[in-house]
Amino acid sequence: MCAYAGVPVPLRPERIGVLIGKEGANKALLEKTFNVVLHVDSKSSMVYISPAEGATPFEVLRAKQAVEAISLGFSLEDALGLSDESWCFEVVDLSEVARNEGDLWRVKARIIGEGGKAKKNVEAMARVRIVVGDKVVGILGECENVEIARRAIQMLIRGRTHGAVYGYLRAAGRELKRRKLELWEKPEREV
Repeated sequence: MCAYAGVPVPLRPERIGVLIGKEGANKALLEKTFNVVLHVDSKSSMVYISPAEGATPFEVLRAKQAVEAISLGFSLEDALGLSDESWCFEVVDLSEVARNEGDLWRVKARIIGEGGKAKKNVEAMARVRIVVGDKVVGILGECENVEIARRAIQMLIRGRTHGAVYGYLRAAGRELKRRKLELWEKPEREV
């Protein structure tokens, strides 16, 4: 390899197949979408991202986030959403709030809910995708929605009731909808 191999991104070994895809199809799609070159080292479970001809640093950053999202457990389709500038990927580190393994298990159980119900509700109400990993929670979607979901998850971590969290999500959703409507109405008033 040359002196600059690219931006290193660790990849969980069991997710290498998802990144590469059948006959390299997923890897090729990622490279085309983000205008980068991916070098996958399956021995060390590392992906090196280097810019393709004419690529911007932003595209390399987005490709890095897409690989991190796939490593965490998001699908290729979800990770490709990061090609849209209005999308964000955020990770909430649960090890910062959990004092021990039992505490970590309790926090994850609150986020997931019985039969995955709480996670599904937060995803639906905030219009995001969520993956709960070993010690982290990944959130992927439009930036404003990711912020709303992150706050909801932090409320669950701090022990707020699921009902209170759903109330916050409903209010935040109404506020977001109101702001978007105002955005469309303002130009009409000025004309």
